[in-house]
Amino acid sequence: MSSISINGVTYSGKSVSVSGNKVIIDGENVTVDNKEINIVVNGNIDKLDVKSCEKITITGDAGKVETQSGDVEIKGNVTGDVKTMSGDVTCGDIAGNVKTMSGDITKTSSSKQTIRKDY
Repeated sequence: MSSISINGVTYSGKSVSVSGNKVIIDGENVTVDNKEINIVVNGNIDKLDVKSCEKITITGDAGKVETQSGDVEIKGNVTGDVKTMSGDVTCGDIAGNVKTMSGDITKTSSSKQTIRKDY
């Protein structure tokens, strides 16, 4: 199980959902009282669903990551899809799709995989 830090407070879990300032980790409400949300996942995560944040950083691999607003940095690989409406995406190899309406997509691994920006 990965550790998840939200604005410096650490939790453990596999599934994270953030809507407004309401934060749910593995079904448990761990809401923070801060309008600016920064999320760091230390390890792998299956699913991360965030409506809005400043930045998401995942140090391992990720399954599905979705945010309406905020940059996404995945230091490992993506086994599913990554979607953001407004924000940059940086990650390793991608098994699924990566979509951003307003932002850049950067692949950090050296494989010859083609990156396509979907609109």
